[in-house]
Amino acid sequence: MVVILHNIRSLYNVGSIFRTADAAGVSKIYLCGITPKPIDVFGRPRAQLVKVSLGAEHYVEWEKVKVVSKLIDKLKKQKYKIFAIEQNKKSIPYFKVPKSYILNSKFCLILGSEVKGLPPAILNRVDKILEISMKGKKESLNVGVAFGITIFHLINS
Repeated sequence: MVVILHNIRSLYNVGSIFRTADAAGVSKIYLCGITPKPIDVFGRPRAQLVKVSLGAEHYVEWEKVKVVSKLIDKLKKQKYKIFAIEQNKKSIPYFKVPKSYILNSKFCLILGSEVKGLPPAILNRVDKILEISMKGKKESLNVGVAFGITIFHLINS
């Protein structure tokens, strides 16, 4: 399984996702848009990211990708099932993903901006949009928390 992080701006959130991805056995994280890499332009570790990841960026392969739509198309050709985590009119509860989509399948989770979420151009390319129902007033979760809930449900289904 692989993960795409699109326009996630917080180094802390990216670090948290790396750490959870390692725990869940994710093979690769694609960093798209403004999502920061674990290292800066001089090749130095980004302190905020590594503080949270605790070194997971060394165990989960990652790649910076410029055009997310081309990446999604490439993964689809490789027979990945593509899931977005997003509140949307077309979304289904994360726990209602058909088992046939998970069993013996490669899958990819896409997460977007902490504020704006994922754009329609991405949502229109995915196989399923998954949502975590909210009971509180805020109606949102931290992107790293949403990733953790969803990934562990999928790998344990």
